[in-house]
Parts: sequence; structure tokens; C-alpha cells
Amino acid sequence: MNREVVVVIGAGGIGQAIARRQGPSKSVLLADYNDNTLKSAAAVLQGAGYNATTQHVDVSSRESVSALAQAAAQLGSVVQVVHTAGVSPAQAPPAAVLAIDLAGTAIVLEEFGRVIAPGGAGIVISSMAGYMQPPSDPTHEDALAHTPADELLGLPFLSAEAVPTSAAAYALAKRANHLRVQAASVHWGDRGARVNSISPGIILTPLAQDEMNSEGGPTYRAMIETSASGRVGTADEVASAAAFLLGPESTFITGSDLLMDGGVIAALRSGRLQLRR
Repeated sequence: MNREVVVVIGAGGIGQAIARRQGPSKSVLLADYNDNTLKSAAAVLQGAGYNATTQHVDVSSRESVSALAQAAAQLGSVVQVVHTAGVSPAQAPPAAVLAIDLAGTAIVLEEFGRVIAPGGAGIVISSMAGYMQPPSDPTHEDALAHTPADELLGLPFLSAEAVPTSAAAYALAKRANHLRVQAASVHWGDRGARVNSISPGIILTPLAQDEMNSEGGPTYRAMIETSASGRVGTADEVASAAAFLLGPESTFITGSDLLMDGGVIAALRSGRLQLRR
């Protein structure tokens, strides 16, 4: 029997929630850079009856991601790929944010685009920050969408001088995720597969907690207070959205981004929320 495989890259709160939702009757391959997080997440899933295995991965490394893709293909038919790995502005300097959140996502899309099964689907977890970017130069957007992943970080407009802060790097990376997913959907489509992204707002995960406890905490609280929902989101809500985009009811959706932010971007564009540039 050719077992169906779900690959979840990033074993944090959102990754675990999606693994629980998508994992029954499939082999779950969990991957993360933090081995303690990986071991803990796998133990929880295995204890609940899931068929879960693990592999260390550094998404900023082509060699590491390629090894993960090959390991997944050896387990069976790779029917779903979920990429949640990333760092926030409070967790890393600008260069690391670009290497992991921007180039890392491009590498994952390229490597798993070679092994995704016909009829399969992928999800990239991006961020509402991708909607906070001012309009970009069209030539920059084209470069972010189509430049080979290994050359991305050499683009002049991604230099340390051009992107001096982690917040700027994060917003740019998440906008690039949207563009990259749209471009990758063409190549995934050649294999009969789909790929989309989800841009969550403030989801209560350890990453969000780090941001809430950072200098940007007041901004985060303002986002929550001015949004239409007036609350944070949950990892299980993201997993529900992912289940739709990975499942049979969304087979005509590919190359798209789903903004699920509780209304933060709407508040920003209406003028109710004011953010300092």
C-alpha cells in the first residue's frame, strides 16, 4: 500500500494544530529546526495515536530542505505539505528574517514542488504583515516572485542598507510569500497539484507571545482592540482554514492568499488603526 504523507514544517502551535487536523489515516512527517520542540510535538501526536515521524530541518538551507523532501517521498505519496516555519521581528535580526521567512519559503516551494503528488496540495503560513507593505516597485515584485531561491538574498533591494530593521524584513518577507506562492502554483499545477497561503493575524502562539512581550507589544494590543473581532485568533482556527484549502472542496483554488486577521487590515485601511511607519 502506498501510504499518504503529510509534511508539516514547523512544529509550533499552528503546525501541531494542522497536523492533528490532517494527520488521521496518514503518515505525518514533522520537521523543525528546534529539536526539543520537534521531539515534544511528535510525542504528543504519537501519544494520541498518530503515525508521526520527525526530521531536523533548516529551511534556509537548500541541502536540508532537499533531504526532507526526499525523506518524505520515501515514506509514501506526498499529498499535503504545510510550511509554518518562521521567525518574528522580535526573534531575529533582519538578515535572519529574510533568510528564513523569505528565502526559506522559496526553497520549500521549489523542493516540494518536485515531489508533491498529483492531486496534492500545499499551504504556506504567511502573515497579515504582508498586507502592511506600501505599494512596491513592480520590478521588485517580479523579482521576489521569480528569482531562483538561491539568488534571492542577493537582490539589491534586500541589502542590509535597504532593509535595516527586522520589522521591515518581516513585512517584506510575508509580501514575498504571497508572490512566491502565486508563481509556484504554476509549476505545482504542472504536476496536478495546488498551493496557497494563509495570512493569519495575531494567533496566540509562543511567537506571538514573544511579540506581545517586546517593544512592539503596545502596537499588538492596539491591533486587537481596533479590529472588528476584538480578540486574538487560535491555532485551531488556522487549522480549519488550512483543512479547507488542502481539501476537496477547494480544488479550484490555487495561487491565492487567505487573509484571516480578525479585521486588523480592515481597521488599518479604514483609518481606525494608526501605525507608526
